[in-house]
Amino acid sequence: MSPTTHPTAAGNVTFLGAGPGDPGLLTLRAVEALAAADVLIAEPAVLDVVRAHARDGVDTPQLTVIDEASTTAGIPVLRDAANLVMEAARSGRRVVRAVSGDPGLDGDAAGEMLACAAEGIPFEVVPGVAAAVGVPAYAGVPLSGAEGADVRFVDARTASERCWTEVGASDGTVVVSTTLETVAAAAGELVSAGRKPDTPMTVTIAGTTTRQRTWSATLGSVAQVLKQAKVLPSPDGHQAVIAVVGERSAPARRDQLSWFESKPLFGWRVLVPRTKEQAASLSDQLRSYGAVPHEVPTIAVEPPRTPQQMERAVKGLVTGRYEWIAFTSVNAVKAVREKFEEYGLDARAFAGIKVAAVGEQTAASLIEFGVKPDLVPSGEQSAAGLLEDWPPYDPVFDPIDRVFLPRADIATETLVAGLIELGWEVDDVTAYRTVRASPPPADTREAIKGGGFDAVLFTSSSTVRNLVGIAGKPHNVTVIACIGPATAKTAEEHGLRVDVMAPEPSVHKLAQALADFGAARREAALSAGEHVTRPSERRPGARRRRTT
Repeated sequence: MSPTTHPTAAGNVTFLGAGPGDPGLLTLRAVEALAAADVLIAEPAVLDVVRAHARDGVDTPQLTVIDEASTTAGIPVLRDAANLVMEAARSGRRVVRAVSGDPGLDGDAAGEMLACAAEGIPFEVVPGVAAAVGVPAYAGVPLSGAEGADVRFVDARTASERCWTEVGASDGTVVVSTTLETVAAAAGELVSAGRKPDTPMTVTIAGTTTRQRTWSATLGSVAQVLKQAKVLPSPDGHQAVIAVVGERSAPARRDQLSWFESKPLFGWRVLVPRTKEQAASLSDQLRSYGAVPHEVPTIAVEPPRTPQQMERAVKGLVTGRYEWIAFTSVNAVKAVREKFEEYGLDARAFAGIKVAAVGEQTAASLIEFGVKPDLVPSGEQSAAGLLEDWPPYDPVFDPIDRVFLPRADIATETLVAGLIELGWEVDDVTAYRTVRASPPPADTREAIKGGGFDAVLFTSSSTVRNLVGIAGKPHNVTVIACIGPATAKTAEEHGLRVDVMAPEPSVHKLAQALADFGAARREAALSAGEHVTRPSERRPGARRRRTT
């Protein structure tokens, strides 16, 4: 019986490993436990990672740091973690205690487990990806191979002299958990214990996240390498790092195996000026290229001022007034769906009606509604592309000559004119209004104008106009990517240099084009023997402000 899904009168506790940083490293069992939790007690570093999978209304008492000296050393002491866990469990609730990495290898969850055992409170452990294992994998440093390996794990903050002596006497791979400012001291301990100064070493900070950086050095040169990279001295020197010592961390190997940091848009902050609903799949695609998408709505969608026209059209769908309904956006699908729900209708009301969608995203939104489109453009995903495939009205085969076109109040007349030319009658109905969104927060506006973003994706002319209107013009170091010629022309009219244009008007092709641009830029830097930088690092002062 799973204690997280079948609570006893005394409640229960799940000790859960949230992994080293990448939200995608949560296990399926962890997600299941989080969804069932009544109380979520998480370390601050992983709270955002795990809270996304918890149900609405879950109680999240905060752990607070009480020992400033420990904070400086990078080992924050948290207030009453065990007491919070026990108090919640005694009240009969399902408690999830989330820790960074793995509960059995990272941190001190064992003490809290013993407290549960002493009081007879049932608990379970959901293992996570330990930092000492996950970070080297993301850094391109496999710890073992076909021939096997002697791998030692050392926490430099608590390692004894005997531990250093034993590890130094071996010739196996050593994984050292330490901090940025003490990694050189840890290297010195290994050299003093017998390791050769020219032994390869990698140092990785912010492992498994898009802030990850890895430096290749040797035990004898690591201090100089970090100094030359201008990461030390630093006020952030207390940040945790994972260092791997041994031949498996040799630069020649890592250059071939560094799959994560070599992604085409690794670490790029990409501005996506669309609504959150529209940006979801695009942001997921950008993350797959290593980017950090930042969604900024430039328009807000509101109901039409006079809803009667929309109400008559939806009733006409049910009574057989239309042969076709054409959706030109996800927002149009949403508007019709909401009106259906208002009348107690569902996708079955589309029976006998042909359905067209202007592109892949609109089609996907319809499929989610339970409607499979009869017509999606085979070529260009636009109103013009839809017209190329739209059949002319034929009185023999088409019993009804009318098309329902639910659209935005500012939509162009291209589709209406083309359908009329094909012999169709068109009910062009305002399904929703688009208005300029409120300005984003001040720090976002400053990042846009000051060069804090590496790229911005413009998916229409209106996104250009609205973004400039509510937030200002992007800095000249920011890569400007446009979905097509019309959008690019608008961007240029606003004084922007267009660097990337999609080969066809598709948001996914636009993201791919930006990734190709990033890959070419990276390859050019490597071929020239230069360090790979992001566009935002080219602005004045960017390097001096960078600390990780």
